[in-house]
Amino acid sequence: MPEQPYEPEGAIAGTGMGGAMDLGASEAVSLEKTPGGPDGTGPADKPRSLWSDAWRDLRRNPVFIISVLVILFLVFISLWPGAITSGSPLKCDLAKAQQGSGPGAPFGYNGQGCNVYTRTVYGARTSVTVGVLATLGVAVLGSVLGGLAGFFSGSWDSLLSRITDIFFAIPVVLGGLVLLSVVTSNTVWPVIGFMVLLGWPQISRIARGSVITAQQNDYVQAARALGASNSRLLLRHIAPNAVAPVIVVATIALGTYIALEATLSYLGVGLKPPSVSWGIDISAASPYVRNAPHALLWPSGALAVTVLAFIMLGDAVRDALDPKLR
Repeated sequence: MPEQPYEPEGAIAGTGMGGAMDLGASEAVSLEKTPGGPDGTGPADKPRSLWSDAWRDLRRNPVFIISVLVILFLVFISLWPGAITSGSPLKCDLAKAQQGSGPGAPFGYNGQGCNVYTRTVYGARTSVTVGVLATLGVAVLGSVLGGLAGFFSGSWDSLLSRITDIFFAIPVVLGGLVLLSVVTSNTVWPVIGFMVLLGWPQISRIARGSVITAQQNDYVQAARALGASNSRLLLRHIAPNAVAPVIVVATIALGTYIALEATLSYLGVGLKPPSVSWGIDISAASPYVRNAPHALLWPSGALAVTVLAFIMLGDAVRDALDPKLR
């Protein structure tokens, strides 16, 4: 009697109506494997997470790609400005004051005879430095204080809430005029310290809300029931799942801090000459805007593009990390 070909047994799966149905072997395997490739084929090597989904969405977002390219260029010229300009931003010639573009000066000269192109390139270093360091300080301080308040709650949470209310009542520009007017230092540190001092309450509120939401999840309650310490709960279970909103707000705020530095420098209480800053150049070029508009337009345009790039980056990151948009 000829052998019958072997047929694998099917699997039993629920129909969703209280019954069951037989599945062939190929169909049963497909239930156990999730599509992992971009075209929906092939088994996945590991479960998809929020961060992997966000990275996949960001790589396909043209807004994210354009903003990252602009930011990378700004970082490059901040670290190595001599790669695209050979002049010195402090070298000025009054004989060339308010002249238009020429050899070695494609953006022309300002009212003091300084090369606008060179000063615009070197001004990126100040803006990027202030923006990045202020954002890091605000994110770290606000996340720590807000996270601890949300986790322990009680009197600590109430005290922090009242302190943040006081800081929210202080106008940023007016506070800068008052606090920085008494500072004689010509470095970026007083400006960064001022931004951290008045910027952490916003991040603190975001971190507090994220921690309160995260610690209500079942996996946190299970870890607490198994005897996990407070430090382990915060670092291993709550912080990785509560940091996404902080990253989004901090990324968007970075562009705001760059604009704030330029505003304070324009008003004369931020950075001061001989420091090189877009705000200083905009302030110096304002009286000559009719005779030499190029001295005002180029640093203003560089500032606008930089702020826009960081805001676009923050919007793209927010869309990728927001589960409500999926």
